[in-house]
Amino acid sequence: MKDGIAIAGSILVDKINEISAYPNVGELTKIRSVKKAVGGCVPNVAIDLKKMAKDLTVKAVGKIGVDEEGEFVKKALAKDGVDVSGIVLGAEKTSFTEVMSVTGGQRTFFTYAGASADFGLADVDFTALNVKMLHLGYFLLLDKVDNGDGEKMLKKAKELGVKTSIDLVSENSDRYSIVLPCLKYTDNLIINETEAGQLVGVEPTRENLRLIAEKLKAYGVTERVIIHTPDLGICLSENGFTCVPSYSLPNGFIKGTTGAGDAFCAGALLGIYKGWSDKEILEFSSATAVMALSEADAVSGMRSEEEIREFCKNFRRKEICL
Repeated sequence: MKDGIAIAGSILVDKINEISAYPNVGELTKIRSVKKAVGGCVPNVAIDLKKMAKDLTVKAVGKIGVDEEGEFVKKALAKDGVDVSGIVLGAEKTSFTEVMSVTGGQRTFFTYAGASADFGLADVDFTALNVKMLHLGYFLLLDKVDNGDGEKMLKKAKELGVKTSIDLVSENSDRYSIVLPCLKYTDNLIINETEAGQLVGVEPTRENLRLIAEKLKAYGVTERVIIHTPDLGICLSENGFTCVPSYSLPNGFIKGTTGAGDAFCAGALLGIYKGWSDKEILEFSSATAVMALSEADAVSGMRSEEEIREFCKNFRRKEICL
C-alpha cells in the first residue's frame, strides 16, 4: 500500500553568512556570523514536513558526494526522521550554496552545482519509493532534470499512480520554457509569482495573477496551480479561484527569508496529502511560511501543525486580496 511523500531533487549544504548590508562593487562588509545548515528542496521541504507531521512518512530522493557535507545532510535528515534510503552517492562533491543573508531582509546565493546537477531518472528507484505523492524541485537548478529527466520522472510517477508536484528556482533567464512540457505530468504546481510570470510571459503583477494561473493550468496541470507572493497566495483548481492574504508581521519579527518558499510548499503538500480545501491549503501554507521567517536558516523555525496554528493566532492577515 502506497504511503507518504517523496521529496526529490536538489540537496545542498547552505553556508549562511549573516551581514548588515550587501556591499557595492569594490566595497567591504563584515560577516557577523557563519552557520552551516541543510538546504535545497529535498532537505528543506522534507524536514519541514516531518516537523509538521511526525507520523507522516517522508522520503528523501537525490544525489550527494562522498564527503563531509554529504554526511552532514544525511545525518540532519535522519535526525528529523526522514527516510534517506533514496539518496545515492555520486562522483561530484555535494552541492553547496554560500548564502549572504542581510539581517531581517533579503538574501543572495552563490551556488556550486555539484552532485545534484547529476541527479536524474536513473537515480530513482520508483518501486522502492512506494509513496502516494512525489514532489520534484528545483527545476532550473538540476541539469539532468532540466534536460528531459524531470519530464520522464513525472511521467513514470503518474503511470504508477503517484500524485506529482513541482517547484522551480527563480532566475533571470529565458530557460523557463524547458519546464512547460513537464506541466502535463504535474498534478500540483507550487511556485512564486516571479516564476509563474516567467513561465507564461506575463508580468507578475497582483492584477495578473489569476490570468497567469489560468494560462499555467491550460498547459495541463491536473489539480492545482498555487502561486505565493509576500502579500498573498492564490490557488486555481477545478473548485475555482481562491485567494488568501499573508499574515501581517510585527517589525523585527523576520530574522531571514531563507526557506520561506520551501516552507510554504511543505505546508501546501501536507494540505494536499490530507485532502484539505484550497482555502485551507493556502491558509496553512502562509502560516508555515511565517515559521520559516522566524529564524535565519530554512528549517529551525518549523513546528508541529498544532503549534503552527496556535502560534499564528497572534497575527492578523493583511487586508489584501484579488
